[in-house]
Amino acid sequence: MKMNRAALNDREAWARVNVKLPAYDVQTMAEETKKHPIWVHFGAGNIFRGFVAALQQKLLNEGLETRGIIAADTFDYEIISKIYDPFDCLTMNVTLNPDATTSREIIASVAEGLRADAGDAGQMARLKEIFESPSLQMVSFTITEKGYALRSMTGDLLPIVAADMAQGPDAARHAMSIVAALMLRRFAAGAYPVALVSMDNCSHNGEKLKASVLEIAKAWKANGFADEAFIAYLQDESRVAFPWSMIDKITPRPAKVVEDALLSDDIEDMAPIVTSRGTYIAPFVNAERPQYLVIEDRFPNGRPALEKAGVYLTDRDTVNCTERMKVTTCLNPLHTALAVYGCLLRYTLISAQMKDADLVRLVTRLGYDEGLPVVVDPKILSPRAFIDEVVGERLPNVFMPDDPRRIATDTSQKVGIRFGETIKSYVAQGRDLNELVAIPLAIAGWLRYLLGVGDDGAPIEISSDPMKEALQEKLAGIEFGKTDTYQGQLREILSNEAVFGSDLVKIGLADRIEQMFVEEIAGVGAVRATLKKYLG
Repeated sequence: MKMNRAALNDREAWARVNVKLPAYDVQTMAEETKKHPIWVHFGAGNIFRGFVAALQQKLLNEGLETRGIIAADTFDYEIISKIYDPFDCLTMNVTLNPDATTSREIIASVAEGLRADAGDAGQMARLKEIFESPSLQMVSFTITEKGYALRSMTGDLLPIVAADMAQGPDAARHAMSIVAALMLRRFAAGAYPVALVSMDNCSHNGEKLKASVLEIAKAWKANGFADEAFIAYLQDESRVAFPWSMIDKITPRPAKVVEDALLSDDIEDMAPIVTSRGTYIAPFVNAERPQYLVIEDRFPNGRPALEKAGVYLTDRDTVNCTERMKVTTCLNPLHTALAVYGCLLRYTLISAQMKDADLVRLVTRLGYDEGLPVVVDPKILSPRAFIDEVVGERLPNVFMPDDPRRIATDTSQKVGIRFGETIKSYVAQGRDLNELVAIPLAIAGWLRYLLGVGDDGAPIEISSDPMKEALQEKLAGIEFGKTDTYQGQLREILSNEAVFGSDLVKIGLADRIEQMFVEEIAGVGAVRATLKKYLG
């Protein structure tokens, strides 16, 4: 069987291989969506296909909506041409249950897939038409935190952004420039209301989105491409809202065991591809069952009934508290600690790490003993119950092919939030920093990982990180197996508030981190020995 809209008519065949089908007329939905669009999503990857699109499918299945989503990608156009177009925008959604079973469903709520490519006049014309439609209610994003960045680590405008600002909206290429250009079209068409909703996994995501779009718009005003009325439109929350959100669902890269199971049931063409941009993606998405989406309820042109699909619609403070709970205490710190130690100890699966007693002690101490005493409680979710699910169900899920090397990506951009916020809470509350063991171990482990040598003494590959080269330069001179080569090289890193959110030297935590780091470079097995020493 091939996965396309025509094949959906053979419901009995799909039922035989335990695939749930949409309960609505997909063609009618697609036609209605194209005529009267309500939702555009930028970032056509796995978290969108396996989570966001599935929310709208639930509403469509229950007759609560008649229109779907239009997906667009600003970065990797091959996702559209090789994963969306050949399958009529359908996705095979495979849920990886904790009991090692799977559930399959074809998600059909995406009406069309578009390439947001300034060099493709036809595709951009269609996007402009959509943004000029009064019916458009929301534009959402899963483009990663880097997608909102206009500047380099040194504070300079990225060359592509500088060019967009100089050349104007018709030549926009950066994701934020494209969005600003499309919003300029919407403004010119009638200044219609809309909500721009970042669903990316970063703090204050709506604020980041708004700041980036506004900076580009203001540059265009300065360069004569827009006027003050457009700026006022973007800043008027009664017409353009930038709700904050918190999203949580692990959607790892396609697993071979899932691909093989689909092929064994004669579901064709399920093999993953690697695009020229390096995206590893398949016609199917495999993902864990637990999922959370909390959104600030500000939609000036209305919205789908997302609360009936399991989304928490609430106020900004609650969104912020929920995001802080997850990112600073209940999930992300545990993930990052496991990632760096997993790489050092040669693990390739997070679930396998959760069978390692030393690593289980690390994350349980990190979450329960050090995080929960200062956790931000959002009230709509229980922090303890959240950690219970993470430690007891999500991380140990043997069917989740999540690789610590993937999670270790961009760690320099994460440690300030994932560990630094708890450290700041301890300082603010006057708590004894000597109570912290797992957090210093996690930071020491990350710095030890940057040496590029595993606990077995053999080289390891360091995941991509915008600060990797700069950090490794500061570690110069430190040699594995020679503790006397450590001559205080960490001090400059640990005092960097931009990395950790605090000067760890000034507050008195650096000494402990240095001690742990030096013990971890002593030789083969030193990382394991250090974990045992401090965690019992």
